[in-house]
Amino acid sequence: MKPLNIIYIHSHDTGRYIQPYGYSVKSPAMQAFAEEGVLFRNAFCQSPTCSPSRASLLTGQPAHCAGMYDLAHFGFRLNDYSEHILHTLRRAGYKSALFGFQHITDWAAPEAIGYDEINVTKDCRALEVVPMAQAYLERHHEAPFFLDIGIAETHRLGGGFFSDAGKALGDARYCRPPAPLPDTLEIRQDYADYARAVEVYDQAVANLMSTLEKTGLSEQTLVIITTDHGSPFPNMKCSLSDQGTGVMLMMRGPTGSVFRGGKVIDAIVTQMDLFPTLCELAGVEKPVWLAGKSLHPLVAGTVDRLHESIFFEINYHGGVCFPHRSIRTDRYKLIHFYRELAAAPHCCDAGLSRELFDAHDWGAYWEEDVQLYDLFFDPLEQRNLAENPSVADVKNNLTDRLVQWQKTTGDPLLEGGLPDRK
Repeated sequence: MKPLNIIYIHSHDTGRYIQPYGYSVKSPAMQAFAEEGVLFRNAFCQSPTCSPSRASLLTGQPAHCAGMYDLAHFGFRLNDYSEHILHTLRRAGYKSALFGFQHITDWAAPEAIGYDEINVTKDCRALEVVPMAQAYLERHHEAPFFLDIGIAETHRLGGGFFSDAGKALGDARYCRPPAPLPDTLEIRQDYADYARAVEVYDQAVANLMSTLEKTGLSEQTLVIITTDHGSPFPNMKCSLSDQGTGVMLMMRGPTGSVFRGGKVIDAIVTQMDLFPTLCELAGVEKPVWLAGKSLHPLVAGTVDRLHESIFFEINYHGGVCFPHRSIRTDRYKLIHFYRELAAAPHCCDAGLSRELFDAHDWGAYWEEDVQLYDLFFDPLEQRNLAENPSVADVKNNLTDRLVQWQKTTGDPLLEGGLPDRK
């Protein structure tokens, strides 16, 4: 029996602010997808900046192990492109194709990754990318395929969310920005424009799923919908808060598969779990470097959790050194901020929200070097317990586990620094 086709649809900077996660952001296609498939409420990227998060997902290992410390267009590369999941799937007979955004090598050289077919456009917006992917789906396929569809929405363009940046396209009158953003007119407008970009992405999903149905491929395909990291607002993207590392993750397989049925999974998972899941699905041996675990037993209900803890990192963003390491459990999160190496107190894309934060002296507020949060009582991570004696044992235990992870993975921060671009 031919293995299932795999379609990996990924947006840019969306976090979890979509309808299936309970937010008032119109996304009916993704809502319908979730109701048919599986939604992971507590899915996380490993590194909440663009290229490192994608490198981690696609190679199944922490960003520093993959060699992706910063954005690819700032000179960083994977240590070994043969570690990309397409090469493992190729051993099981899969063909591969890239449509749109990739961000793990130079814009002008996507062939370095190794796809059998590449179709990219200047901006990789949904209106450009989706028709090409639909045409691919409408072709006859003898072999199973791994289809990578990267859509640039909801990334900002010149500070706004659309090419005509500065023009308000969303209705700010009746929306509320998610916590911890303040509820001001400027931020409401920024968030309303973001919500309009989500609608564009959602229509892309609708068009792709419609084509899957029309071609008869729906019952032969596993579809993954996710994003790279949190949304492009202050204290989200490029932050180790849950608003920075939390991502939407939904999967839908053929009727009768475990990836059907409108399931909602509350256990913490990481995007690194996708690689071993797809290996199991394709019947191919898992590479030795993988750091994640297959999602299959969790979705099938044979286990109720995969991870006691998961680990995060930030190194650079856009050339700005901003090093952090973190460990998260169901209850607690510990963050170490390497302030002595940091070039700035914050990293955040330009836009209305960033302008307002800067106008209120955001740059004067540096993070504390050690942060400990009780995620049950403090889900927005506003009360640092690092110096609270009542949780000293928790802090010490998490610190030991974080340092052990750094040692096991060869984290260069233990040697006092980070590598420069290649």
